[in-house]
Amino acid sequence: MFSPFETILWDFDGVILDSMSIRDEGFRRVLNPYPDDQVEQLIDYHRINGGLSRYVKFRFFFEEIRGEGITEDDVHKLADQFSVYMLNTLKDPGLLIEDTMAFIQANHSRFNMHIVSGSDQDELRELCRSLQIDQFFDSIHGSPALKTDLVRQIMAMHKYNSERLVLVGDSVNDYDAAKANGLTFFGYNNDEIKGLGEGYIPAFKSLTSV
Repeated sequence: MFSPFETILWDFDGVILDSMSIRDEGFRRVLNPYPDDQVEQLIDYHRINGGLSRYVKFRFFFEEIRGEGITEDDVHKLADQFSVYMLNTLKDPGLLIEDTMAFIQANHSRFNMHIVSGSDQDELRELCRSLQIDQFFDSIHGSPALKTDLVRQIMAMHKYNSERLVLVGDSVNDYDAAKANGLTFFGYNNDEIKGLGEGYIPAFKSLTSV
């Protein structure tokens, strides 16, 4: 399945780390002063748009759900609070998705591998160091830059051939980032995106060949 490719771009949350429920709780804690029904609307938006950054999601909460403005400073304050909770909670090796990590550990020397995530870049790099998985990736990229832009930057920096590059993700936003850059997209760990892209991976251990 991966034999035509030289480079794999990996989403992080839901693909490498089983973190989605913890990120749900992070939004609930940071937005605790606000009405529960509004916060749950944000959680729904967050689950559908897993590849979007927390900066976008906090803006959406205030501008679209609450119908009020929010300054960039306040967005970053909320994002910093969210990051503290994430770093205190996600540094648990038990949250690593064993199926994915077995494939990455077995094949990282065969492919160029990069993480491209909607998670905050500084937080993401610290998490990967703490979990001792940073060694498997050529680079690790995250927000506040948009995923579409991050993919474009990686391609330009390394002069990658788009026909030899695949993005593996679990959300519509991951598919959109791949499509916008002319890449192959493989879905994983989300039945709702099975029809998107060029393939779907039910489990890496089920692959008869890479």
